[in-house]
Amino acid sequence: MAREELKNIFLSASIPLPERDAKYYQTADIIAIRDAVIALCTTVLPNHRLIWGGHPSITPLVNYVLQKMNMDVQDHVTMYQSKFFEKFYPEDNNKFENVILTPTLEDRDNSLRLMRELMLGGKEFAAGIFIGGMDGVEDEYKMFRELHPEALIIPLASTGAAAKFIYENSINRNERFQNDYAFSSTFQELLIDKI
Repeated sequence: MAREELKNIFLSASIPLPERDAKYYQTADIIAIRDAVIALCTTVLPNHRLIWGGHPSITPLVNYVLQKMNMDVQDHVTMYQSKFFEKFYPEDNNKFENVILTPTLEDRDNSLRLMRELMLGGKEFAAGIFIGGMDGVEDEYKMFRELHPEALIIPLASTGAAAKFIYENSINRNERFQNDYAFSSTFQELLIDKI
């Protein structure tokens, strides 16, 4: 019997930095961001594929869950990383088998845009999850919506920052995304049970 194809789940997340943009940092709940990423990985990885851009504040969390799981799920994770940031790669990058390095272009913005186009284009996604973050999370949300209009969208406003702005500007709001910190049950009921 052929193995069922894994559904792709996109994760866009980061922990805001106070020196980058105060509007994201002021509402960020760093503990909630960490807990949400860990809950998402724990819920998704056994049966689906998680795809994300290797942000240095998120990749160690994904690796943490991967190391704690008592199963081989390396083929359930795909990390995209722009070579533009090569000298800043966290050590955790070396723990992943499926890392797609994208070319450096003339500057940071164009290098990130190319990475996002390669990460989000050319494949189907069942859902996009947006946790915390800064302007990059908002950029990824816009691109994801444009390329995957039928995919399930979960902006976890309870984690604050960019996810809160995305939630506040979305048409279909679920109050659990704003008020619920029981992330595992939220992901089970509103992601896994829906895709």
